[in-house]
Amino acid sequence: MDSWKEAISRSWIYPTVIICANGFFATMRPSESFLTPYLTGPDKNLTIEEVTNQILPVWTYSYLALLFPVFLLTDYLRYKPVLLLQGISLIVTWLLLLFAHGVLAMQVVEFFYGMVTATEVAYYAYIYSVVSTDRYQRVTSYCRSSTLVAATVAAVLGQLLVSLADVSYFYLNAISLASVALAFLCAFFLPMPQKSMFFHRKDASQSLPGPDKVAAPAGSDRPSSCQEDTSSDSAGRSPTPQQQAGNAKPRNHMLRVLVQLSKDLRDCYGSRKLLYWSLWWALATAGFYQVLNYIQVLWDFQAPSHSSAVYNGAVEALATFLGSVTSMVVGYVKVNWDLSGELALGIFSAMDAGSLFLMYFTGNIWACYAGYLAFKACYMLLITIATFQIAVNLSMERYALMFGFNNFVALVIQTILTVIVVDSRGLGLDISTQFLIYGSYFAVIAGIFLIRSTYTIISIKRSNTSTAGESTGH
Repeated sequence: MDSWKEAISRSWIYPTVIICANGFFATMRPSESFLTPYLTGPDKNLTIEEVTNQILPVWTYSYLALLFPVFLLTDYLRYKPVLLLQGISLIVTWLLLLFAHGVLAMQVVEFFYGMVTATEVAYYAYIYSVVSTDRYQRVTSYCRSSTLVAATVAAVLGQLLVSLADVSYFYLNAISLASVALAFLCAFFLPMPQKSMFFHRKDASQSLPGPDKVAAPAGSDRPSSCQEDTSSDSAGRSPTPQQQAGNAKPRNHMLRVLVQLSKDLRDCYGSRKLLYWSLWWALATAGFYQVLNYIQVLWDFQAPSHSSAVYNGAVEALATFLGSVTSMVVGYVKVNWDLSGELALGIFSAMDAGSLFLMYFTGNIWACYAGYLAFKACYMLLITIATFQIAVNLSMERYALMFGFNNFVALVIQTILTVIVVDSRGLGLDISTQFLIYGSYFAVIAGIFLIRSTYTIISIKRSNTSTAGESTGH
């Protein structure tokens, strides 16, 4: 039995299979494509205005409030406890969706779902702490594929059950509850990592409460609990700095980590190329999440679910498939992204803006569906390019930090959009006008990067012309 456990602890296959199963069941939620029809239908009997202006904004606010502390907690606790917390949050979310009623109860649902999305960082970071570096690429593809397959299966299953079997949205949520419960169960079987990216690096001390091995002199690596036992022997000597600060070690270690994180951020954003890719990432991701959060409300506005057939699941499945295809295509396209990257950001952001304007001006639900498919495909194409361009120039630790900070900035921008455009305490605009604002927002992003790319191309041409003139003169 001991040899079997030891073999499991050393194998990369076991944790990869378990984390992929966790990701699959956590994402396999067939009810998610039908959230708005469920909330506005007879089960919950809420109005479109309540869902749009009072309930959905809570997710954005709670996500923003939880993201940074959860990011630090995830690394400090070494991932697994946070994955268990995510499982509990998912279960609470769907229990409330099934059995709670009223605006306040649904706002609590959105808070717990904000916890779910804030803890997603643990899913993608966990596997890097239990496998060797040479397997990063393979296990990353497995983890991402499991969630993409789960999202597609969930959307298709939900659509088939609604359209062909006439299953109610309540039972779709019951299926989702069973799936997330299985995800929680899978998390229990994950091996506990012995290291993390920041607080528990291999070259760092093994336990935070103990003395710092970097600062302490040789021979002083005994547990801090031994200090009182040796105090009588050292009565004639002045107390060492290590003894005076014994109880402050965890706090000092935390401070050093935060200082190191701030230095890493400064170095990362010191690169102009990474700065512009990150700027697009933050701006576009804010708009993408905003559209994703409210697209079902727009669909329900254009084709009310109580009087029209609902195809949300089919559209989400197709959008996920197109996003996967465009992401895969990037790996086979040979382009000098240093030269053409900003131009691509401008062009495809303009296409995103056009898709959102189509959703606003059309009264046809099928045209609205088509606009959403184009919007999501363009975003997935660009975010894949941006991810690659940032990751290829950074270590794994700095990439994780930059990924988290870019998403944090995106969430701040999204919160500002939500407060001004959506929240009933702000403008509280109707859903159609909101999408006009989002289209204009992406048009501004497109303008920024088209102007920037034009400037870059002109600068390169001038540099080449100057170099050619010097060579000719010489």
